Amino acid sequence: MKQKAQVFQLLLLTILFTPLTHFTMAQKSAADMVKSAKQEIENLTPQQANAEIKKGDVTVIDIREPDELLKNGKIAGATNAPRGMLEFYADPTLPYHKPEFDKEKRIILYCASSGRSALAVKTLKEMGYKNVAHIDGGLKAWTDAGLPIDSSQ
Repeated sequence: MKQKAQVFQLLLLTILFTPLTHFTMAQKSAADMVKSAKQEIENLTPQQANAEIKKGDVTVIDIREPDELLKNGKIAGATNAPRGMLEFYADPTLPYHKPEFDKEKRIILYCASSGRSALAVKTLKEMGYKNVAHIDGGLKAWTDAGLPIDSSQ
């Protein structure tokens, strides 16, 4: 009985001294996070992205997984950097760094439908990339707009 009382007292103390915000802080869903990110970043239509790509001097990063590229193709000239490796490829102090990630250049990201790329743009901005955007709607919007896909993998 004494042991149960001690456990109860410990539980009560834990509840009393846990900040109230711990219990009341709203959790965000992935959709909430994407929606919030899209309000903070530059969202390009496929047509806007295509116009920039045609002008040149832009780096296009496909953040889908390699099997997605094999299955669905990619935008010609895009560099693959899966979302899970983005921060490591983008950090010039790491051995994983890819030279395509240059803070001085224009970078356009895309994924399948734009959720991952929106979050990725927000992340790159937090890492100091200033001239970065994504294709809103992703590769699906790109193909729906009749823009070309490179299927030669």
